[in-house]
Amino acid sequence: MKRRKPLLPVIGWREWVALPDLGTPAIKVKVDTGARSSALHAFNLHAFERDGRSMVRFEVHPYQRSATRTEPVELEAAGRRRVRNSGGFLENRWTVFTRVSLAGQVWIIELTLTNRDAMGFRMLLGRQAIRGRFTVDPGRSFLHPGHKPEGETSTRWKQSP
Repeated sequence: MKRRKPLLPVIGWREWVALPDLGTPAIKVKVDTGARSSALHAFNLHAFERDGRSMVRFEVHPYQRSATRTEPVELEAAGRRRVRNSGGFLENRWTVFTRVSLAGQVWIIELTLTNRDAMGFRMLLGRQAIRGRFTVDPGRSFLHPGHKPEGETSTRWKQSP
C-alpha cells in the first residue's frame, strides 16, 4: 500500500514574512522555486571578527521602493558562497543563518547577502528554504498576510483570489 504524503500549507508566489533575528517584522518576499538559495538585499556590509568568530554587519531596507526605513543588523557569518545571480554572473556572497516566520511556522534558513537594490523584491525565498514545508500556488499572492506592516491599507497588499 502506498503511503500518502501529508498535505502541505499553500503559499503564493509573493508573501509577507518576518525575520526575527534581524529585527525585521515585515518584509515582502518573492517565493522563487527557480532559485536554490534565499537572498536578502543588504548594503553597507562589513565583515569583522569578534571573539574568534566571523561576523557581518549590514543594513536592510525592508520595504520595496523605499529607503526611508533602515535596519542595522549584526549576525555571525556562516561563510561565503559563489552564487549565480539573475544576470547569470557568479558572485561571492556572505551567508548567514537566520529564523524566518511565515504561515504560523518559524524555522532557520540560510540567507545570502547581496545588493538587490535594482530588483523588484528585497528578498527571495528560494526552494531550499521552503522544501518540504509548503506548496506554492504561482497564481496567488499574500495568502498569509500575518506579517504585513501595521496600517498598510493599500489594495496592492490584498490577497489575490
